[in-house]
Amino acid sequence: MRSTSYPVGFAAAAVAVYVFLLAPIAIVVVAAFNSGEYLRFPPEGFSLRWFSKFLASEPFVRSFWFSLKLASLATLLSTVAGGMAAFFVVRHAGRSRDFLRLLLVAPLQLPAILTGIALLIFFYSVGIGTRGMTGLLIGHTVVSLPYVFLMVSSVLLRFDRTLEEAARSLGASPWVTFRRVTLPLVQGGVISGALFAFITSFDQFPISLLLVSVGNTTLPIQLFDYLRFSFDPTAAAASTVSVALSVAVVWLIHRLVGLEQVTWGGPR
Repeated sequence: MRSTSYPVGFAAAAVAVYVFLLAPIAIVVVAAFNSGEYLRFPPEGFSLRWFSKFLASEPFVRSFWFSLKLASLATLLSTVAGGMAAFFVVRHAGRSRDFLRLLLVAPLQLPAILTGIALLIFFYSVGIGTRGMTGLLIGHTVVSLPYVFLMVSSVLLRFDRTLEEAARSLGASPWVTFRRVTLPLVQGGVISGALFAFITSFDQFPISLLLVSVGNTTLPIQLFDYLRFSFDPTAAAASTVSVALSVAVVWLIHRLVGLEQVTWGGPR
């Protein structure tokens, strides 16, 4: 009886967790197709007019493309910096390894609103301010970099360095060894870290709320401002587009390299 009840209880708990996590997303997506005038669940009927209103709204479209551009740049910077930091900490940090690891993942341990306030004070103290997208890009990179660092570090900790030694013994230069041996074997961690970084940046709200400037409004901030004055399903349609983009990124990764390659460093 004990061996039978345990899997059933575990499965029920797992289902409850998934329902708790996915139910809000499902409700928002369903509400986006509501034919009524107000954002409500269950919907009154089926309609696509709120998606049309979203696409016809210049502020929403402009903020969407700006968020996409910002997330792409932040992902690029955090992937390069986080990957290099992971290589240094795992292989060359020595006694300072634990300190550097805690320093690099610190943005994950603090509320994002505190990180945003600290960055805002720092930017004004050094004269950067929040004009343009420089401040936003730095802030998004700061909160996205830890994901790349953790993913790449987890792969490097289990990396078989004898493969690199074999390549060097056969005459390969350090760059050729990295490009043809090391990078293909750690690409799963790099890609998964970049994926998390992109989604984190695209959906980032607290950092953007404090560092946003006129003309550089991200989609989450535009949604926040819209809901202050309107409560129709256009906001749900914008949220659904954001969810669809995240799903599309995961699907693209699966088509390019396969999700099994992204799991802790790919094949062995």
